[in-house]
Amino acid sequence: MPYALVIGESLVDVVTDADGVTVERPGGSAANVAVALARLGRAVQFVTSYADDERGRAIAAHLAGSGVVLATDPHVLARTSSAAATIGPDGSATYVFDLDWRIGPVDLDATPAYVHVCSIGAVLEPGADDVLALLDRLLELPSPPTVTYDVNARPAITGTGPEVVGRVESVCRRAHVVKASDEDLAALYPSLGLDEAATHLRGLGPRAVVVTRGEEGATWYADHETVVGRATATTVVDTIGAGDTFSAATIDALWDGLDPAATVAHAARAAAVTVSRPGADPPTRADLR
Repeated sequence: MPYALVIGESLVDVVTDADGVTVERPGGSAANVAVALARLGRAVQFVTSYADDERGRAIAAHLAGSGVVLATDPHVLARTSSAAATIGPDGSATYVFDLDWRIGPVDLDATPAYVHVCSIGAVLEPGADDVLALLDRLLELPSPPTVTYDVNARPAITGTGPEVVGRVESVCRRAHVVKASDEDLAALYPSLGLDEAATHLRGLGPRAVVVTRGEEGATWYADHETVVGRATATTVVDTIGAGDTFSAATIDALWDGLDPAATVAHAARAAAVTVSRPGADPPTRADLR
């Protein structure tokens, strides 16, 4: 069966809402993508890491509950990572991370149709080096997978200097589709405008770059084609997992062979469901119907 391989961090979001109430929920950019893809009915294997502790067991139950299959032993950390997320009055989230990232050996039985990497897992050492090595290994296969990459910059933990930009660009050179938010591009390329930054990323080799702009929608940049899509109107509870859901739904649409306009619309609709709910709670296929 064709499947997607997601590579990246899992953690627990310690969320404090606008009323000062704090709850813990399993999350992490890559974990959110894996869960969102599985809820859309795709077969998903996941390369990640967490500890064999209470938070790690909560993550394991969350992944299994959505049908995500682990592709490696995740128990390579001394403690499960966390992100303290504070929700503002407009639903936006700010983060403070306590995170370690690495992966164990990965032995795949079959070549995935899609491989997704993202966020902290793609740039934070020592795990980031393992991610690049695994991507290179997969891209050297006779029928290599389609690689998607969500920049999802986290300056609070990685910084935004030349070394981080270099690591981001190393992944972009291996990717077929790159997603970045307007905030990602402003953090990484402060001297470039949005279109210039997207053109720069396109020049690194991806077939397409998708830039999300919150309530202003998203833009798909490709050869001889720029498609602007609207955001789907909704009531925002919080923005946790919105970009991750957009990434998962983009893969889902590409899997079905949808054109860029339909892909962006599908991803926006899925992300709108997530922001209408507390925490990273992406939609199922039935929710979107």
